[in-house]
Amino acid sequence: MTHTRTIQLNPVGWMSQLSQAEIELLAQHNDSERYQLFRICCLAVLNSGIDQDDMYALLNANQQFDVHLVRRERGVKIELINPPSHAFVEGKLIKGVHEHLFSVLRDLLYMENKYLLSSAECFAEGGVCTDMVFDMLRHANCLTTNEQLNTVVCWGGHSIREHEYKYTKEVGYQLGLREFNICTGCGPGAMKGPMKGAAIGHAKQRVKSGRFIGITEPSIIAAEPPNAIVNELIIMPDIEKRLEAFVRFGHAIVIFPGGVGTAEELLYLLGIMLHDSNVQQHIPIVLTGPAQSAEYFTVIDDFIGQTLGAKAQALYTIIVDDASAVGSYLYKQKAKVSAYRKAIGDSYGFNWALKIDADFQQPFIPNHESMAQLSLSFEQPSHQLAANLRRAFSGIVAGNIKAQSAADIQAKGPYILHGDERLAPLLDTLLKSFVEQGRMKLPGSVYTPCFQVTAP
Repeated sequence: MTHTRTIQLNPVGWMSQLSQAEIELLAQHNDSERYQLFRICCLAVLNSGIDQDDMYALLNANQQFDVHLVRRERGVKIELINPPSHAFVEGKLIKGVHEHLFSVLRDLLYMENKYLLSSAECFAEGGVCTDMVFDMLRHANCLTTNEQLNTVVCWGGHSIREHEYKYTKEVGYQLGLREFNICTGCGPGAMKGPMKGAAIGHAKQRVKSGRFIGITEPSIIAAEPPNAIVNELIIMPDIEKRLEAFVRFGHAIVIFPGGVGTAEELLYLLGIMLHDSNVQQHIPIVLTGPAQSAEYFTVIDDFIGQTLGAKAQALYTIIVDDASAVGSYLYKQKAKVSAYRKAIGDSYGFNWALKIDADFQQPFIPNHESMAQLSLSFEQPSHQLAANLRRAFSGIVAGNIKAQSAADIQAKGPYILHGDERLAPLLDTLLKSFVEQGRMKLPGSVYTPCFQVTAP
């Protein structure tokens, strides 16, 4: 006879006080498709800290797990059924996990009711997207404490080598010593390392309010559970709003070695910065890694130079094997960021002045048709080329880790990317280098390419 373990969790934060109308709307989700995604994301949070990038493996290991919403007069409780035992210590749920479960409830269900996330009409105008990103960050209570210009966004691969991981920790340590907070995608690898290092730096500087913000989206958190250092979890509805949240929320960006996901983030950022309206924007961007990863940056820099040009290359600084120099550079850049924000009267906590075109805001749904139709040609402005390259990499990320895309590829074969005779070889070389360097899946995994690049 199978024993069923059940635990009910009291709401935390502002969700402990909800109106009757809000409670009713949340309670209606128990049988919805969105609820199934909520269940998967709750399971991911309960597995915080494990190295995993396969949602099906996580589900198979927890087949008896379920989650219900229990209505109470002043709010909603979360009821866990057969949760994994490693989320508990001496019979009590880990406090950080408890908080993150209500972050999932807030962002996946409560905010859906507010913005009708399933309706495409609400994404039609760029201003609506930006307002939504702002409001979701505000509901997460993360804007009021973001006025010190000390939030560094760290991007990089979840599948990195041990020496690269150690270097991300060293950079995080140097940032922590300079009292920077860390914002990442919240998963393992180059997302965990900077947070772990910064936590030590904060401890040495006696920083009591260190912030480790993880910004993710539903189909990614389901495959990559949050790392154990994250103390603020935010789940944006899609990858485009997640990326916009990063660039408007952060004050500087550090990019470590990674794969297609990291390339996607870099292309998104460069595409935005190449827009004429953002010429005066000051966002410090550093690409950095250990000496053994120098070739990675050479390949990336060469690809950017040959596709987007020298103007794009001038937007970032490459620092190899010098974590202290990264920290010092960003510390000195704070004054320039402050001067720019002050000069235009913009918020320190949220970069409203940054111009983001609709090409970078509209959700891209990767499938065989949409991937094949991408314009991968030099016959377009550089910022539009960056947008289409970003979509191509986003589709490959989906094929690598997102359940629906992986199933689609298994049934129909790899995505086909059609590039022109100049661009296709450059793209193919870059992607093959990621495969050869083991940057597509976690170490030890066998990788089967989900893409194929063709030329006329």
